[in-house]
Amino acid sequence: MISPYEALANAVVLQAVKDYRAAKRKLKRRPDNESAQRDLKECEIFFKSRHFNIFTNLDGKALLHRLEEEDE
Repeated sequence: MISPYEALANAVVLQAVKDYRAAKRKLKRRPDNESAQRDLKECEIFFKSRHFNIFTNLDGKALLHRLEEEDE
């Protein structure tokens, strides 16, 4: 059974993935959308940060790379 802390950590990572994808969609429609640019940058910083590893054992840089490839 997953602990409440693990569930919360998974939810944080999942929300970052959702936020990243949403920002990418917005930027496809409007590349000059400053809010989406900021959101995307914040997600990228999070995935590359040491804080990311507090939430999960996943490789944040590898996850970011996979997310970047989704549009290709």
